[in-house]
Amino acid sequence: MRFGDVENLRGLSIRLQLSNTFYESSGQWWFSVDNVSLLYNTSEEAVFNASDVYAPSSSSYHCLHVSSLKRYSALLLPSTDHAHRWSITFTNFQIQAFNITSGKFSPATDCATFLTPAILMGLITSLILLLVLAYALHMVIHLKHIEHDDEHKDDVYFPQNTEQCCVENFAEKNIL
Repeated sequence: MRFGDVENLRGLSIRLQLSNTFYESSGQWWFSVDNVSLLYNTSEEAVFNASDVYAPSSSSYHCLHVSSLKRYSALLLPSTDHAHRWSITFTNFQIQAFNITSGKFSPATDCATFLTPAILMGLITSLILLLVLAYALHMVIHLKHIEHDDEHKDDVYFPQNTEQCCVENFAEKNIL
């Protein structure tokens, strides 16, 4: 992609180096973006290695942000001294390297991961709530009613008058 003069840059051009590789484990061809080069002022070049920008050759690759910034997961890593002075971000990035039919993108492989920080916190919170619920159910199941405890206890006799108790015991001993 060539751009004319952009602000103080003359002859800005962006080059994407792509490769196509067959992986026997998946049984299909995959394309990947190997690096992104910025050529500016017709002589200086900043090269960024692309990590994790790949998709099956039969589909396209889509990502909301492909960037060298850490807040966007840093899919582009600076590989030259000039690149360290630059930060590059492509928004709503979609590319398809091969098997293009009728000038339209094939269904896209998205870069969004399944385990984002929000999803991870939701899973941890759900696990904690599940443990609290399990403990509460365990406590409810093992609850005992006071009436049940009284049924199993023997009746205890407490005499009202200690003299009467002793007279009864003495009378019982004399009879025997």
